[in-house]
Amino acid sequence: MPRYSITTFGCQMNVHDSERMHDVLRCAGYTEAGSADEADVLVLNTCSVREKAEQKLRSEVGRLARWKRERADRVLVVAGCVAQQEGERLLKQMRAIDVVVGPDNIPELPGLLGDLAIGGLPIARTVFDLDAPRFLVASPPSSSSSPRGAPTAFVTVMKGCDERCSFCIVPHTRGPERYRPSDEIVAEIAALVAAGTREVTLLGQTVNSYRDPLGALPRAPGASADDPDESEFAALLRRVAADVPGLARLRYTSPHPRHLTPSLVLAHAELPVLPRHVHMPVQSGSDRVLRRMIRRYTRAEYVARTRGLVEAVPGLTLSTDIIVGFPGETEDDFAATLSLVREVGFKGLFGFKYSRRPHTPALKLADDVPEGVKGERLARLFEESEALLTAHLSALVGTTQEVLVEGRDKERGHGGAGGALWSGRTGRHEIAHIDGAGELDLLGEVVEVSITRANKHSLQAELTEAARAAARPRQRGGLEARPARRSLPVVAAEGG
Repeated sequence: MPRYSITTFGCQMNVHDSERMHDVLRCAGYTEAGSADEADVLVLNTCSVREKAEQKLRSEVGRLARWKRERADRVLVVAGCVAQQEGERLLKQMRAIDVVVGPDNIPELPGLLGDLAIGGLPIARTVFDLDAPRFLVASPPSSSSSPRGAPTAFVTVMKGCDERCSFCIVPHTRGPERYRPSDEIVAEIAALVAAGTREVTLLGQTVNSYRDPLGALPRAPGASADDPDESEFAALLRRVAADVPGLARLRYTSPHPRHLTPSLVLAHAELPVLPRHVHMPVQSGSDRVLRRMIRRYTRAEYVARTRGLVEAVPGLTLSTDIIVGFPGETEDDFAATLSLVREVGFKGLFGFKYSRRPHTPALKLADDVPEGVKGERLARLFEESEALLTAHLSALVGTTQEVLVEGRDKERGHGGAGGALWSGRTGRHEIAHIDGAGELDLLGEVVEVSITRANKHSLQAELTEAARAAARPRQRGGLEARPARRSLPVVAAEGG
């Protein structure tokens, strides 16, 4: 049977797309290779939000030329946003590539590979499914093949973007907004939960702009028909909470501040399934830069909306995305961004240096901030963010938290040979490493822990006595019998 391997560049949406490629290839008879060197088909799932991600693709394709020469029947596939952006140009520029496939054409991948196997020419398929949007459904493991599904999962609720932020290439690479019927969303989440998933993250480029295309959702409490920023996202959250009571946590990414409406704030206040953490991109703290970015909100509006959310849900934390060095950004503009970080008190952020992207309105603006200044500002931004995170994590030492155990601890060295074996996240999304629980089977469990130490970006923890008493002993081979989420090779998770 042909073997495949997938390497993922980019955001959570790309990770989700890679998981769907795993599904369609397995259903077509392919098996996953142990490594790229063992694969007959190698898929590079790409990101084009940042220029650096494109450069990494070109470097990777160059490196794989030798892999191709070793066996004439090997196939190199480029998928994702760079595939959508460049299309057939990739085939002309890099002769090692055999197939280029856009995000909406993932279901066609086995057929394209089949055509190539019988003598077909290299091909690019990058057609948006505008008339009949397709949303690939996850395939939960059956009880016969795996007794328990992954503790966490992604579910797509929409794709594309109708915002026109001047720096962003997503509308070009993902197309206009298309929404998935709420019936399908709820059915997929219910199937995942039945297979053992405890936490679901809803995905969309502007996920909280969601509207049910079939009109099956009632108006959510607090929703105003006169508010142009209102959507049906709060109604969707309420339906998932009501129809899938076995779900422990319901997250979402990536929202837009315009759609942080009173109905969504009320949903956070009233639905226990929504954890006390929201990632809310802001991009800049300067109104002048926000206007040039075409973000369609002011600093004051962002602060008011996020403050309303934090006041409605005590203890809720916020993280964000920020771009430094956008065309025309002055030192005063950047100082306004730093002051916003302090004012809101973000407990984490993704920061990026502005890079010119094709097909974006910002190309009309002069990229007039020197690269050295961008780097210096990014370093100062991270210094501010690190200070806030350090203080936040330190304040949690000695507290009791609930952690959803996602899998084996990659930081197993903490605590010695018999020390940290498990890791997961708190309800506020802090990473927690659990010491001294190697003899217990915690995968997929929500456990109570005591925080013993603050690391640079995570927490060290121990099970409480009650949690240890309630935990199941680890059975021989138990770790292998209950796998966590498939470990996808991911390169440079970029977003913004």
